[in-house]
Amino acid sequence: MAITTTVVGAYPKPDFVKLPDWFDPKYDGPDNANPTARWLDALSAMGPDAEQILQRGIKQVIADQLDCGIDIPTDGEVRRENYIHYHCRHLKGFDFNKLTAKVLRNGSYTAKLPTITSKVSAGELFLADEWKIAQSFTENQVKVTMPGPMTISDTNVDDFYNDERKLGADLADALNREVLSLGDAGCVHIQIDEPLFARKPEQALAYGFENLERAFHGCPAKVQRTVHMCCGYPDRIDRDDYPKADPHSYFQLSDAIDKSSINAVSIEDAHRNNDLSLLEKFHNTRVIFGVVAIAKSRIETVEEIRERLELALNHIDAERLLAAPDCGLGFLTREQCRKKLSNMAQAAKSI
Repeated sequence: MAITTTVVGAYPKPDFVKLPDWFDPKYDGPDNANPTARWLDALSAMGPDAEQILQRGIKQVIADQLDCGIDIPTDGEVRRENYIHYHCRHLKGFDFNKLTAKVLRNGSYTAKLPTITSKVSAGELFLADEWKIAQSFTENQVKVTMPGPMTISDTNVDDFYNDERKLGADLADALNREVLSLGDAGCVHIQIDEPLFARKPEQALAYGFENLERAFHGCPAKVQRTVHMCCGYPDRIDRDDYPKADPHSYFQLSDAIDKSSINAVSIEDAHRNNDLSLLEKFHNTRVIFGVVAIAKSRIETVEEIRERLELALNHIDAERLLAAPDCGLGFLTREQCRKKLSNMAQAAKSI
C-alpha cells in the first residue's frame, strides 16, 4: 500500500516574490531587528499588483509539490516572513514597534522580538480566505499551518500576563477562531506547529496540551487535527551542531498525544533517527514521519528513504504512516526541494 505524502509548511519563495524570509541569510543579524517593518515595507514596494504576485507564487509552489507527487500540499507559507510573527500581526495585543531582546534556544542566540502589551485576542480573521485562494489551485486538499500557543509565547516577549498558562489560553482562544473559520470554509487539514513541546515537554504536559485542545475545540469532525513537533531548527543549511531537543521528548509526550483529540502528529526522523519503538506508542494517532532532512543540501536517495519507511512499518500500520520532510523547506533551493520531494514521493509510492 502506497504511503501518503505531505509537507510540513514552508517552501522557498519564488524569485519574483520579493518578501523577506527568515530562512534567507541576508535577513539575518542586527539589520533584521524588526522583521515586520521589513515585511510591510517589502509588501508595499511590490506595488498594486502585490496580491497577484503572491497568488502567482503560491500557485507555483503548489504546482511544484504536486509535480513531485505530494498528496497533501501547503501554500508554502509564501506570504510569511516566518510562520509565527506573520500570524501574530493578525492578533490583538502584540506591539511590533516595541521590540524587546530575548535569549532563545537555551542561550544559543538573542533576538529582538515583538512585545505582548495587552490582552491577546483574535483580530480580523484571515486564514480561511488565504486557504480558499490556495485551494483554488488544486483538487488535492491543501493543508493550513499556524503556530501554537506555546511556540508563540516563546517567540515573543510577554510584558503583560506574566502567566504562561493564561497567555497560552488566550492565544488558544484566538487560534480557535481561525480553526473554526477554516473548518466552516471546508478546510480538512489544519496543522498547529508546536516545536516547543519537544524542547519543553514538562510544560507541554502541564498546560501545553490543554491549550492545544482549546485551539482545536469545536472544529468539525472531518478536520484532520495535526500537531507538528520538530526538535529544533538550525540558523543555516549544512550546520550539524545546532541545538536539538532531547530525543526522549517524543517518548515523554507520546501517551498524551495518543489520548488527545489530535489525529496526526508530525515528528522528525531524517536529521536524527528515532528509536522506532516510539511508533508503537501511537495506537490511534497517525504519524507524519520525517524522512527528508530540511537543512542538509545532500539529496536522500529513493532507496534510503524507502528503507527507512519499511523499517517504520515494522512498528506502525501503513494506513497511519505518512511521509514528509522533517520540517519546513525554506533553507533549500527550489531545485533541492524538488529533488528531495520527488525521491520521497517515489519511495512512498513504491512501498
